[in-house]
Amino acid sequence: MSQTRPLSLITGASAGIGAAFARALAARGHDLVLTARRTDRLEQLAEALRRQYGREVTILPADLADPAAPAQLEASLAQRGLEVDWLINNAGYGVPGTFEGNDWKTHQDFIQVLMTAPTELAWRLLPGMHQRRYGRIVNVASLAGHVPGTAGHTLYAASKAYLIKFSQSLSLENRAFGVHVSALCPGFTKSEFHDVTGTRELMNKLPSFMWLSAEEVVEQGIEAVERGDAVYVTGRVNRFIKSVFKLMPDRLAFALSARQSRRYRAQSPQH
Repeated sequence: MSQTRPLSLITGASAGIGAAFARALAARGHDLVLTARRTDRLEQLAEALRRQYGREVTILPADLADPAAPAQLEASLAQRGLEVDWLINNAGYGVPGTFEGNDWKTHQDFIQVLMTAPTELAWRLLPGMHQRRYGRIVNVASLAGHVPGTAGHTLYAASKAYLIKFSQSLSLENRAFGVHVSALCPGFTKSEFHDVTGTRELMNKLPSFMWLSAEEVVEQGIEAVERGDAVYVTGRVNRFIKSVFKLMPDRLAFALSARQSRRYRAQSPQH
């Protein structure tokens, strides 16, 4: 690594798992580049991290729904002479309602943020990691990527399944270069996610043992990527759920998923 301290780029860093990654990596001695749409939230987090940990924190606000954003981020990093050692592809959200019930621009933006942008950022930053023979890429996926898709939030599980398979292939391709790639698969996580998607009231019906804090998810994710785990599901309960669905006949797993989706998915689009 050419820099004095490792440098981590975190997308969707303004809240939730992204902010928890920022705090955890700063505590481990990393300098940070934080990106998200909400500049005010980024600035507040950056100032808190500078005061508490004495790290260099660079703010690069960006909307990853813009197809030009990954290239612009790469150019901004190059202009500042910053070489990224850890890439945390965390930016994401959910789209309530059915596939047909949302306009195409909504779906297009979702695909860009959750699939295209993380893929392009990895492609753009991998050459530098190869050159330095060191790198870590964490693609924040979900337990949803391991179980059958549900009615409502139509593209969410599909996008997470993509990140899981992408991470597996990327991990195999890059081990020889000292680069570890991991798909981090949380289950239900205490964050703003369900407030944004309008499912908070539904989620409050779930028992407390099914939830992990963002900090717990991040600690497990950092340990997993350091070990070189290509895919890691957080929490014993979530790993049990994944195993049960894997062992079930497809028809039964699909039927169970359909029943649960009626209980915990918002079915009408919210704009």
